[in-house]
Amino acid sequence: MNKLVGAKIIGVGAGVPISVVTNADLEKLVATSDEWITTRTGIKERRIVSGDETTSGLATEAARDALGFAGIEPADLDLIIVATSTPENLYPSTACMVQGAIGATKAACFDMEAACTGIVYALAVGQQFINTGMYKNVLVVGVDVHSRFLDWEDRNTCILFGDGAGAFVLQAADDDRNDMLATYLRADGTGGHLLKIPNTGMGYPRAEVTPPIKKVDRFLQMQGRQVYEFAINAVPEAVRTAAEKAGITVADIDYFVPHQANRRIINSAADKLGMTKEQIVSNVDELGNTSAASIPLALWQALRRKQIKTPAICALVGFGGGLTWGAAIIRWSAVDKRAEQNTKVAET
Repeated sequence: MNKLVGAKIIGVGAGVPISVVTNADLEKLVATSDEWITTRTGIKERRIVSGDETTSGLATEAARDALGFAGIEPADLDLIIVATSTPENLYPSTACMVQGAIGATKAACFDMEAACTGIVYALAVGQQFINTGMYKNVLVVGVDVHSRFLDWEDRNTCILFGDGAGAFVLQAADDDRNDMLATYLRADGTGGHLLKIPNTGMGYPRAEVTPPIKKVDRFLQMQGRQVYEFAINAVPEAVRTAAEKAGITVADIDYFVPHQANRRIINSAADKLGMTKEQIVSNVDELGNTSAASIPLALWQALRRKQIKTPAICALVGFGGGLTWGAAIIRWSAVDKRAEQNTKVAET
C-alpha cells in the first residue's frame, strides 16, 4: 500500500457583505429588542447581502483572500470544493462559478451540502484527495446567504443568521507534516424536520399545477429547543471522538472553534469539554450564524485579533440541518505570506 500523503493547511480567508444589520435595526422589523436577542443568542449584529452581492461573489472574495494568505496562485489549484446550502443556482455549481471568477483553469469543481457542518465535511473530503496523492492544492470554501430564505416577520429565526464566506487552502506536504490530525463525521436523517428550508424538489411544486404555497413553506423552519438539545450533546461528543482518533485528549486542544450558532450553545459545549474562556474562538456577536462559513470566519478573525498563538491544536466542530455534525482536529501553524512579504520589503 502506498504511503498516505499528509495534508497541511496553508491559508484561510473571508468574504463578508458590506451591510451591517444591528439588533436595533431588527427592532424596526419585528417584535424584538437588543436585550432579548443578546440574552438568548449573544448576537449584536450580522452582515446581510445587499445590491449585487451573491453567494458566489462572497465565496470568490474568501477564495482570493485565502489564496493570498497561502501565497499560491489560482492556476495552482487542482480542486475547489464549496460547501453551501444556499447557492444562487441549482447549476452551475458555486464552485464552478468561483473557478471562473478567479481563473483556476485546471481545478476540478463541485459543491456539497451538509448545512452548517458543511465546511467540516468539505475539509474531510479535500483531505482524502490529498492523502491519496490525486491532488496537491485544494481550496475549500464554506458560504451561505441565509438572508434570502428567512421570514423577516419571524423573530425566532430572522435574528440568528448572517451571510458570509470562509475558505481554507489545503496542500500536499512534501515531508511528514500532517495538519489534518483527525476528522469525524456523523448524521441523523430522522431529525431532518427540525431544521429545514423546503425550497427545491418536491418542496417547490410547479406553480402551474398547484395553488400558491403558503409563505412559511418558502422559508427556513427551525424547532429551536430540539436543535439546542441536539447541539449541546453532539458538539462535545464530536470533539472527544475526533481527539481520540487523533491520539490526543481534549486537554491537548489549545483552541475550541465551534460553529457560531449562538452563545449559549457554544458556552454549554465548552463547559462540558472543560474549555476555558480564553480557549473559545467566537465571533457570533459580530457576524451571527453564518452557517457553513462560520468556522473559517471565526478562525480568520481570531488570527487577525492575535487570539491564537501558533502553532496550536484546534478543534473545529460543526452541527446543523440534516441533522449533521462533525469535528476536525487540526494543527494550525500557517503564516500569512502577505505579512511575511511586507516584512521583507520593510527590511530592505
